[in-house]
Amino acid sequence: MPVTSHPVPGEEAVDVPAGMVPRPSADQLLALDAQFCFPLYAATNLVTRMYRPLLKPLGLTYPQYLAMMVLWESGPITVKALGERLLLESGTLSPLLQRLEQRRLVKKRPDPDDGRRVIVTVTAKGQAMKAEAARVPEALLCRLLTGGPEAAMRVGVLRQQLQDLVKTLSHAVDDDG
Repeated sequence: MPVTSHPVPGEEAVDVPAGMVPRPSADQLLALDAQFCFPLYAATNLVTRMYRPLLKPLGLTYPQYLAMMVLWESGPITVKALGERLLLESGTLSPLLQRLEQRRLVKKRPDPDDGRRVIVTVTAKGQAMKAEAARVPEALLCRLLTGGPEAAMRVGVLRQQLQDLVKTLSHAVDDDG
């Protein structure tokens, strides 16, 4: 008994024998809308663009804002631990911290217990920015939640699903080396 496959949007359905899975064509495999990663990429870009006008008064980029949030939350932290928390490699994190240090928002110093490690701390100027930065999450939520209570619930559920996805992907990346 033939079963109809579920094609990529824009592709024609194909009848295949029951129990057999049709092999997708190269066109189906490479269709942008069929990709798992593209909606994540697009959503990330859109959310980052939503943050841009909110962060402009602070003079921070979104990655810099994330780093400052970790520092405000954790206090002094090693560069390695900060990179792990943000899932950033040192090649991305180092220039980011350098720019924050140039603006005198953070200070880097060798760890007195282990000179090979570098500790990052928030300066008084960086700490003074915290109150203004605290307005950013609320302003973003106001933009996201224009759909009322249902939208708030969807955003909460989506955040949890994304956190779960990050854990799953982190383990997959760790397993791959």
